Amino acid sequence: MKYYLVAGEASGDLHGANLMKALKAEDGEAVFRYFGGDKMAAEGGELVKHYADMAFMGFTEVVLNLRTIFKNLKACKEDIMRWKPEVLILIDFPGFNLKIAEFAKANGIKVCYYISPKVWAWNQKRVLKIKKVVDHMFCILPFEVDFYKEWGMKVDYVGNPLLDEIAQFTPDRNFRNGHQLGDEKIIALLPGSRRQEIERLLPVMLSLTAHYPDYIFAIAAAPNFTEAYYRQFTGDEKVKLLFNQTYNLLHHAHAAIVASGTATLETALFKVPQVVVYKGGTISIAIARLLVKIKFISLVNLIVNKKIVTELIQEDCNTQKVKAELDLIIAGAEREAMLKHYDELLLLMGKPGASAKTAGLITGYLK
Repeated sequence: MKYYLVAGEASGDLHGANLMKALKAEDGEAVFRYFGGDKMAAEGGELVKHYADMAFMGFTEVVLNLRTIFKNLKACKEDIMRWKPEVLILIDFPGFNLKIAEFAKANGIKVCYYISPKVWAWNQKRVLKIKKVVDHMFCILPFEVDFYKEWGMKVDYVGNPLLDEIAQFTPDRNFRNGHQLGDEKIIALLPGSRRQEIERLLPVMLSLTAHYPDYIFAIAAAPNFTEAYYRQFTGDEKVKLLFNQTYNLLHHAHAAIVASGTATLETALFKVPQVVVYKGGTISIAIARLLVKIKFISLVNLIVNKKIVTELIQEDCNTQKVKAELDLIIAGAEREAMLKHYDELLLLMGKPGASAKTAGLITGYLK
């Protein structure tokens, strides 16, 4: 069977790769074509466009890059029609993927959506459109099932694919020696995978290094950027730069400063105390504050529905406030409390198996 997948960022590439692996186990004749990244490419098939050319964050950034976005949309639609897949599998990335879903549905192609758009956060009426253009929705957050039910839409809860990825992870015993990390405690810096968030958040993160001379700081670097790109921020500071080593880094980290997004949940699942940070464009944040209807921005707090990790957003994301929060989680009662709350999160998350369950449901629906 011919599967066309669309993933527009690093996390989607990860989940898409795991889903492809599971689909191959279900369907011995599976053939893939996709918008995605290196992890999906490693599973075979044909990569049409890399997510590095697609990911724009924030309202302002999207407006400034509309020409590129429309060009990518046109290319995707034309490629889908040329290839004529049996099913289109969209992975998160709603601004782009909901338009592709509408196009595919209008052209008689079955549409499956893996990892729900965060319609519960703002403009909830988008569910009405989703009901029209998506045949099957697969959700990875427990509370999403009840949310969709309130709007009269049945969805499948499959668990969280991060649990699959972490379950497959085997720590590198030579990690510290291989990367000259020594015996000091490590503070992990996870500034995201998009250029805009790296350039806004990494300078703040690096401003902390002078305050903790007894710790090693290490950056989880995105594979779509070069070492030279990161070194323009780190300069001569003794900050380690690690590509494709995020899980090994989290496995050894004592604490972390993390850009809001999937990485906050990964950090929690590795039981690393963290401070969550986020900075957007001024106009983008102003619009978001008017529209967004949720109490938290980090997945950790959203899933448990209470504050577990501190979120420092926009003007609060500065050296002084990040340091104050980092001090609290390096040692003492606040650190122990966060680790205890992580246990509660793990119970809510359930067990691994999201990729296999989703693949089984997709192939079952197609039959």
